[in-house]
Amino acid sequence: MDFKLENLMPLLVVLPLFAGIGALLLPPQRRCVCGLVCTASLVTFVLSLVLACNFDFSQSAEFQFNAWLPWVESFGLSFRFGMDSISLWLVLLTTFLMPLVVLGSYSAVTYRVREFYAWLLILEAAMIGTFLARDLIFFYVCFEFTLVPLYFLIGIWGSTQRLKAARVFFLYTFTGSMLTLAGVLYVAWLFASEQGVWTFDIGTLVAFAATTMSPAEQGWLLLALLAGFAVKVPLFPVHTWLPLAHTEAPTAGSVVLAGVLLKLGTYGMVRFALPMCPISVMQYAPVIGVVAVIGILYTALICWVQKDIKKLIAYSSISHLGFCVLGMFALNTIGIEGSVMYMINHGLSTGALFLCVGMIYERFHTRQFRELGGLMKVMPVWAFFMVFFSLASVGLPGLNGFVGEFLTLIGAFTSEHALGPRYAVMAGFGMIFGAIYILYMVGKVVFGPVTLPDTDNGDGDDVANDGASGGAGGRGRHTVRDLNLREVVTLAPLAVACLVLGLYPKPMLDTLAAPVKALVQSIAINTGYEPANHDQFDRTDDTALNAVLKSQGRIPSTE
Repeated sequence: MDFKLENLMPLLVVLPLFAGIGALLLPPQRRCVCGLVCTASLVTFVLSLVLACNFDFSQSAEFQFNAWLPWVESFGLSFRFGMDSISLWLVLLTTFLMPLVVLGSYSAVTYRVREFYAWLLILEAAMIGTFLARDLIFFYVCFEFTLVPLYFLIGIWGSTQRLKAARVFFLYTFTGSMLTLAGVLYVAWLFASEQGVWTFDIGTLVAFAATTMSPAEQGWLLLALLAGFAVKVPLFPVHTWLPLAHTEAPTAGSVVLAGVLLKLGTYGMVRFALPMCPISVMQYAPVIGVVAVIGILYTALICWVQKDIKKLIAYSSISHLGFCVLGMFALNTIGIEGSVMYMINHGLSTGALFLCVGMIYERFHTRQFRELGGLMKVMPVWAFFMVFFSLASVGLPGLNGFVGEFLTLIGAFTSEHALGPRYAVMAGFGMIFGAIYILYMVGKVVFGPVTLPDTDNGDGDDVANDGASGGAGGRGRHTVRDLNLREVVTLAPLAVACLVLGLYPKPMLDTLAAPVKALVQSIAINTGYEPANHDQFDRTDDTALNAVLKSQGRIPSTE
């Protein structure tokens, strides 16, 4: 492997980290700070594209570009980096969204600008580190450190209840993550007790837990892992922190939270819960499927009564990620492939919806349904993007949301051991409910008679920013301006990505096939389950795949 390509791995983490720290040293002018931050985020995206272009997709189940920092290795700890195709797509999602978030926040953040962008880049570094980590402690540090930047982003630049939202978010996710840490440390301790050496290598510990731990131990480990990952997703009933955090967060915080941060939970399930606890996963998959279906239906019904556009989209994220978890615990290739693709598609469409809502809030300082209506007549460009991303979120065929949603339902329907048609049918009602609340929102806000809020600009600044014209006391009707070039440039790449992945998802699905098949096969081998569909669990003919599994430590070598 080219040495320079190997060193791009830690650079993906180090570059935004040091750029964020450097932003604090710049003069406070917004243009200067945004220039550095936007450049750093774009360079990070280009570096991730370089890795993607040099990634060997014929061996997409293998962890490639492996790199580490040998001078920090001690007591089994190491800073090891690597990516398979699942990690690659999530890294690309992160680096693709971040420049758009920076660009979309240019006019929204008007105070403590350097701190805002510094925390944003530090958050990007932590998220990328989570997806690239091949050491368990390194993974956990990055996974947990994402709480700190987002805590400050919500607590300083959020809305009226920002402090409460930041505290609830931090306490919920930190408490669950501590239980996850206890579970993985137990696995490392058990390995050290039996092997006489400490290690936190993810591949080694995954293989050890899957092949050595008893069903009871795997059950407790699965509970510990889900305590942290389910809260981060979040799954019903530990979802209550998310609507408040989304509603109170600034637009950039909401986009990053929906686009990437929630995927840390689903990624943790794919990377740890499924391969480490195959017996318990097989046993409790029906229970987790029930929880996912309840979350899909319950939060979809809650969306019907929302009066705040942003809160409606926040609750819709819980419902959408229920589909993601449902497909994952179908434990078949089509379900898990659909689940991983759902992570990417949800990040694009829901992140774009939060950007659209943020652009409206900048102009009108309200997100209430009763105060907004008929915006298509006064903001046609914004209305086009809002309708487009809403249809993508609903799962309109031809757009990206349809592909992942359809695959997860097919995976649940064809699951031979855990789920089945009943789960898919009930989740299908969630699709119908989702179409109702999204289309109602579009019909109320985008179409119909024009309804604009009055403005009350006590400091006089809002009139200038919003282009409002009024009489005495600064009170009057809005003179609405449509999206400017910067805002169109922010939304256009997301629209293109949604369209491309909706019309031609085959390249992404092809790259996900090998690691997903390896995961499903490792579960089958470690549980002794022999399904009717042998194509998904071929243990003898697929010698190349078995070699990959052995090299990763996912199945024991027979030599």
